[in-house]
Amino acid sequence: MNTTNLTTFVTVMHTGSISGAAEKLFITQPAVSKRIKNLEDEFNITLFDTVGRGIVPTQAASEMLPHAKRWLDDYENFKINLQHSQHIVSGKLVIGTSHHIGLHHLAPVLKHFIQAYPAVQLEVHFVDSETAHKAVLDGDLSLAFLTLPPVYDKRLTYHTLWSDPLYFMTGTLSPLATKANVTLEQLARYPAILPSANTFTSQITLAEFAKHNLKPYATMSTNPLESIRMLVSVGLGWSVLPQTLVSQDLERINMADNIELQRYLGVVINPKLTRSSSVTALLDLLAPID
Repeated sequence: MNTTNLTTFVTVMHTGSISGAAEKLFITQPAVSKRIKNLEDEFNITLFDTVGRGIVPTQAASEMLPHAKRWLDDYENFKINLQHSQHIVSGKLVIGTSHHIGLHHLAPVLKHFIQAYPAVQLEVHFVDSETAHKAVLDGDLSLAFLTLPPVYDKRLTYHTLWSDPLYFMTGTLSPLATKANVTLEQLARYPAILPSANTFTSQITLAEFAKHNLKPYATMSTNPLESIRMLVSVGLGWSVLPQTLVSQDLERINMADNIELQRYLGVVINPKLTRSSSVTALLDLLAPID
């Protein structure tokens, strides 16, 4: 907002002359006259009549003066409050998280955050990692906690927070539960329950099989790992699951060469978005993020 013209007008009214305003504002008299003319053109009015060598305010000028003062005061107060708010952790913060991270990793972080910054209105969206990733890229989310993709997008910034190895798991009654030294080729003959092929977690699994020119025999697909864990536990197939979902009704498959998959969980940020004080505060809780 350009308040220069209004400030010049108020100064002319207070000093009673163009020359007085120019001296007080440390500018030339033609510059003062130009700013007054800009206001007159904007509102299509005459603010000052020239009488002899002096000027006389018109009725329009007298009516404008209290409004101009109030506008300038409001503007200054708004500017001060806005600058102050940049240092106060408050306002609305919208973040995204995958279901798995939200349920198994994020609760302590968010609990600490809302206790430390009660003025923040925190809104959490539970979405698939891939959806959250795109939402951050599009600027719809301030940040998101997700399974980090196998290949990073150069337009985004990633920070690893948790290492989350994946284990080949099956139901306790499955033939795979007692079989030793299972190879990927053997495993590919058994029914598998995996997330959709476009998910980051599934891409990690498929890439391991692809190294050996193999493809899992996927008979069922569902994205939430909690749902996959249940289906595996009742004997409908094998899958890869993180340690947080390993339970007594599951058995770890004895893989040949101790094959183990690795994924990483973390936070993704769009560096083109200006960080609010609340985003900075949340990231500070996840130190050593810069």
